[in-house]
Amino acid sequence: MTAALNWAASELDLPTLADSGYEGAGQGVKAPVKRPTGRQQLAPDNRAYNRLLRALRWRGERGFAILTGRWKTLRRTAASPRRISDIVAAAL
Repeated sequence: MTAALNWAASELDLPTLADSGYEGAGQGVKAPVKRPTGRQQLAPDNRAYNRLLRALRWRGERGFAILTGRWKTLRRTAASPRRISDIVAAAL
């Protein structure tokens, strides 16, 4: 999955919005900045970056939650995202 994200980010000049599990995934993959160890807070710039990233990602996350909640077949699918979009378009 990471290779596909890196390819899309570099070849298509399409930045990818990712969650914190993709930290350090490569150029073009935008992941939130994790809080430092201990009781330290993030710098204001990093907090603003994380806030903006969350604001951009929520629609996709919410849309996927609605789809999987309404159509039970999508909960356990192993199809590629391209095939899933075809299935959803056919259902609509």
